[in-house]
Amino acid sequence: MSKVTLPIIGITTDAEKPGGYSKFPWSALRENYGTAVVRAGGLPVLLPHETEQSEAYVEAIDGLIVSGGDFDVDPRLFGVETRHPSVRTKDRRTAFEAAVIRAALAADKPVLGICGGQQLLHVVLGGSLIQHIPDSITNALAHEQPNPRDEPGHDVRIMEGTQLHRIVGADALPVNSSHHQAVGAVPDGVVVNAVAPDGVIEGIEVPARRFCIGVQWHPEFAISDGDIRLFAAFIDAARSRARSRD
Repeated sequence: MSKVTLPIIGITTDAEKPGGYSKFPWSALRENYGTAVVRAGGLPVLLPHETEQSEAYVEAIDGLIVSGGDFDVDPRLFGVETRHPSVRTKDRRTAFEAAVIRAALAADKPVLGICGGQQLLHVVLGGSLIQHIPDSITNALAHEQPNPRDEPGHDVRIMEGTQLHRIVGADALPVNSSHHQAVGAVPDGVVVNAVAPDGVIEGIEVPARRFCIGVQWHPEFAISDGDIRLFAAFIDAARSRARSRD
């Protein structure tokens, strides 16, 4: 019987200060990120924030998930010196994630950015962010939904002709929503693939790459069949990299 090679999927972790779980600084990741990868046929590994090891991490993995978190991207990274009072950063984490994204893009390995991970992916690709949706979007939806995150907060329209549309096979999806920032200016080479009813950009992709997609929601919660299909397509893209290791 031939051995099945599982694609190795690196998932970036969050970072917390001492307190709670440990009296020392600690890394964390919600369990369902790994569950979603395993369900789709991948092998999840967690990536601590060791920026100098970013290229070594990418060499060892077949695909990269940049996870979300309760923090923001420093506006200086997209050329803005003014910082909204609501912006809170985790500079070491962001520096690592930016480095590992660049390394994955250089190696043309599949990248899936989720929530804050989508926002940082967009910035690395040359885009900008809206720093605080309520101050920038008239009649904005509750993008920080009041109901539990394992329930939908609103729908998004999936743009026809995009890779995401081909993957999910639907014109709209119900999604959860936990963000106060969003994609702003879109650079050349990046395509918007999902939009909320209030006009907030909810997804991006880079058609020139094997798989480079970011979504503003959290598909690891598998709220819809589209979420499951997205993870499956990401793992399928990573599987071809895994086969090259055989």
